Amino acid sequence: MRNIFLFIRKFSNFLLFLVLQIIALYFLFTYNKFHQAIFMNTAGELTGRVSERYNNVEYYFRLKQTNEALSKQNEHLLNLLRQDYEGADTAARYITDSLKVDSLVKVQRFRYYDAKVVSSFVSMQNNYITIHRGANQGLPRNKEWGVVSPEGIAGRVVSVGDNFSIVMSVLNRQFKVNSMLKKGGETGPVSWDGDNPQYLRLANIPKSAKVAKGDTVLTSNVSDIYPPGIMVGTIAEIVDDKSSNFYILKLKTATNFSALQYVYVLEDLQREEREKLEDPYKKGK
Repeated sequence: MRNIFLFIRKFSNFLLFLVLQIIALYFLFTYNKFHQAIFMNTAGELTGRVSERYNNVEYYFRLKQTNEALSKQNEHLLNLLRQDYEGADTAARYITDSLKVDSLVKVQRFRYYDAKVVSSFVSMQNNYITIHRGANQGLPRNKEWGVVSPEGIAGRVVSVGDNFSIVMSVLNRQFKVNSMLKKGGETGPVSWDGDNPQYLRLANIPKSAKVAKGDTVLTSNVSDIYPPGIMVGTIAEIVDDKSSNFYILKLKTATNFSALQYVYVLEDLQREEREKLEDPYKKGK
């Protein structure tokens, strides 16, 4: 103990300088958007490279879970292939559909980019995910794109570097997404209360809605970063708010954030057109 006090006394000026320097940097990066963006990009690149090496070892022991998730997703996609459907041989007249797949690109709204997760946190109040895909791999900058896992929503991109990107996790107290009940279609905001990483919170569901444990909650058609119908979670508990006419629903997350290995970034190809039309009305013109 005596040696500790002697050390502090000997280097008191230097330690005071470090404390003041840390406080100054905190204010600089917290209240300055430009420096905050630079810090996020730099920190994302550094932590991404370190986490990538650690993740390579951890990834090996989770290959079975990853393969099972990919297998289920491939099964779903294969079931949508046109050639897998054939009508019974009857006397009805059949006409071959001449619509080309390429012609659908003009009406495509979302483009998917696959990305490997190199770090993911679930123990903090504001959790983030680092993915190994950036501008050099075709990911557009300066937009908040939605991110999904093979099971459901995972977060939104908030910073794109050259080779890595930072994703605000669903398990972040600043994250919100408009969702709906699959059965009744009632909508409300989904958020995380910072407590259990396995559960989310869906608010503003009227008590007139028919809800039950196990019901599915999906992204709604008014979400600004997700297409409708993406899995959010299932109802685990129904809380009757006596002070209002709304339920508060506790949801079991569709995505297992503790075993997240791969995600897909969703680029909204029609977002620029929509924002251009909406901007004048948002500004009150």
